[in-house]
Amino acid sequence: MNTEIGATGMADNDHYKMTVDLNVLDHLGINLYSNIAAVLTEAVANAWDADAENVEIGIDPDGKFIEIKDDGIGMSIEDMNTKYLRVGYRRRDEDQETGRTTAKGRPVMGRKGLGKLSLFSIANTIEVHSAKNGESHGLRMTIDGIHKSVQDKEPFYSPEKLPREEIQVTNGTAILLKDIKRQRLGRGATALRKRLARRFSVVGEAHGFKILIDGHPISTADRGDLPMVQFLWSFGDEEPDLSSAGQLLEREALSDRLDAWDGDWSVTGWIGTARLPKQLDSDDAGNLNSIVVFARGRLFHENILDKLNDGRLYTKYLTGQIEADFLDADDEPDIATSDRQRVQEDDPRYVQLIAFLRKQLTQVEKRWTEWRRLHEVEKAKETSPALAEWLDSLPEGFRKSAETLIAKLSALPVDQDEDRKLMYRHGILAFERMKLRGSAEELAAHVHDIDKLLAILADRDSLEASLYRDIVKSRLDAIKDFQGIADDNAKESVLQKYLFDHLWLLDPAWERATASEVMETRLTTDGVLTQDMTEKEKLGRVDIAYRTMAGKHIIVELKRVKRKMKLLELQEQGQTYVDKLKKILLAQGDATPNIEVVFVLGEPIDEEGSNPERLKSSMAAISPGSRIVHYDSLIRGAQEAYSEFLKKSKQLDKLERIVDRI
Repeated sequence: MNTEIGATGMADNDHYKMTVDLNVLDHLGINLYSNIAAVLTEAVANAWDADAENVEIGIDPDGKFIEIKDDGIGMSIEDMNTKYLRVGYRRRDEDQETGRTTAKGRPVMGRKGLGKLSLFSIANTIEVHSAKNGESHGLRMTIDGIHKSVQDKEPFYSPEKLPREEIQVTNGTAILLKDIKRQRLGRGATALRKRLARRFSVVGEAHGFKILIDGHPISTADRGDLPMVQFLWSFGDEEPDLSSAGQLLEREALSDRLDAWDGDWSVTGWIGTARLPKQLDSDDAGNLNSIVVFARGRLFHENILDKLNDGRLYTKYLTGQIEADFLDADDEPDIATSDRQRVQEDDPRYVQLIAFLRKQLTQVEKRWTEWRRLHEVEKAKETSPALAEWLDSLPEGFRKSAETLIAKLSALPVDQDEDRKLMYRHGILAFERMKLRGSAEELAAHVHDIDKLLAILADRDSLEASLYRDIVKSRLDAIKDFQGIADDNAKESVLQKYLFDHLWLLDPAWERATASEVMETRLTTDGVLTQDMTEKEKLGRVDIAYRTMAGKHIIVELKRVKRKMKLLELQEQGQTYVDKLKKILLAQGDATPNIEVVFVLGEPIDEEGSNPERLKSSMAAISPGSRIVHYDSLIRGAQEAYSEFLKKSKQLDKLERIVDRI
């Protein structure tokens, strides 16, 4: 056989070709999406592109099926084959007449031609019913059928044609999702309503586009963010719908123009801050501490706030939604990821948007600080007359700085009123100390790092050293008195009386620990919350104290000076305390308490000398931080800690130097 060979050395009838295996469908859609809201977004977007005015989503109460029905233009059999069933059909590029806008002038949302595959991520069977020009038809697709075509190495998959009597539409399109994968259903219709509301900016009468779930229309109020907003910044002249913004106190307009070098780029929408971070934590809608980005009316980026790398405190209060259509311009490359929830971050449009938002948020942070000081200080003064009295007592030159500090403290993510009052007390002491040193402005105005601010406020003993040095001196005197007691029984008696009310002997940071008589009673008696406990769990008469400080629960067990204890005894008793306290706290809603058990002993136990690692692990097994201390080492350690504390504070404190010169 003679075959001509061309200049390349290849037979003239040889050629190359690229084929796409049906198996790629698994990666393009079936396993691409992770939640029902993302999947239904694709179906709703198709309805928008079909010029539908109404999209009805019905969810079977038993979770057996989901129906998405629209009143759009529908599809003919030819449309179904050449467009819907064609993976990768790019309407904007291929349909020159209506590819970029619909007959009603809507900007087309679809772009990649992959979204319809996402339906398989929540359902194993999909039926599509459609009607156009008076003709109705339908088909059924199954994951099993697609996989069989893959196994049989067929070049394409042929869906099953539905009998005419099964077709359920006379206009528009209906998609039925059957054989639902239950783990993907989520939290029900209420949660789905909120999540879909945050995925479209074209919902409602103003846009001629309604989305209904089980017969109830979705509105912008379902997003749940505006009702939480205290301060709001809008972009440009467009007025957002603020009908649901019931807590709004202040608002301001921001520039909507980007400093783009090659485009007329602008944004619309708004950014807001809640009064408390916890208001943005929604069980139904997820975390609202995010800024979503829309393009052409649908979600384009789930949370661009995460990409700004701004760790300042105000970001914990931010929420918002902006529209940036230039990210999805028809004549520019597509920068959305396959699931259309994130973007390619090196694209110049995205880079410019990030730069623009950082610039605008600098103004937001400045105004947020001013507005917080204005409103939160007044609220704090109403809550605490004592705080108002302190602010009013300050000279005019210090008052503004003090108000800024109180506003910062009110912004801290603290849930309990008592904890917030404690922060105010610490703040006042810190301010007075810094005022004596001439640096109150530094505390109030220049501490932007939340960790630094908390570190200053948490150092309570350092604050006392500046204002109440006699407290420290009295502590040192008390320690000396303990050291002077030679009789062991006397030590026990004095410690038993004094230790539980002065936990600074165990740890200087525990000065402000607080007791709870009710909690301690439940630990030591058969209270109401202990009726279901076993006898072993119930505690008899013990020398025990229960205290709390800064979120930590402290149990102190004092043993007699001459009593010789075994490690197993301590471990069993400590575990009993912890188990019982956990039950009590669980009944109060605290499922993961931080508990520390301290045993005060007179005699060492054997493992301290022979097996210290076993001792350490046994204490840690009770609860992290649990430990053993001894009478003599306790006194010695307290003296050393406070002697060094006093020495350093004398070197630093301006007031002490003045006193020394008198």
